[in-house]
Amino acid sequence: MAIDEKIPFKPVHIAVMTVSDTRTLEDDRSGQTLVDRLQSAGHVLADRAIVTDDTDKIAAKLTEWIDNPSIDCIITTGGTGVTGRDVTPEAFAKVCEKDIPGFGELFRMLSYQKIGTSTVQSRAMAGVARGTYLFGLPGSTGACKDGWDDILSTQLDIRWRPCNFVELMPRLREHEKTA
Repeated sequence: MAIDEKIPFKPVHIAVMTVSDTRTLEDDRSGQTLVDRLQSAGHVLADRAIVTDDTDKIAAKLTEWIDNPSIDCIITTGGTGVTGRDVTPEAFAKVCEKDIPGFGELFRMLSYQKIGTSTVQSRAMAGVARGTYLFGLPGSTGACKDGWDDILSTQLDIRWRPCNFVELMPRLREHEKTA
């Protein structure tokens, strides 16, 4: 498992959404952590937004971005816990066509090594909607670092072997073409 330097890097156009009732762009450390990491890796920040903890508002912004052909991937931070205001997974359920359960499973396994059993409170998840990847991370900067550094940095790099999400992008809409 490594980067194949013979393959040219392909930047992914990524939108970042922070789900919060209290954050602004000025104090959104988790969203900024994702922006800094994706740009440092050579990817393109396609858009950024802060959306309140409201299922319909989150789903509406996700849908707007899913419908935008210049966005390949959406990463959210926040709203993945178990309290009453944590509704990001419910918003994902409204828009996702296919779940990627391995993302949440791997995130919690890696997180367990750092925060122990507290990781069971995370509902980190991922899916695909009309050819766009969606990844939902918890709202802490540590979770965003872990999700990016330990999973997304390689899975969003077309050079990663043996396989990665980027090489599948051209085939994500195959069903739509035949339907």
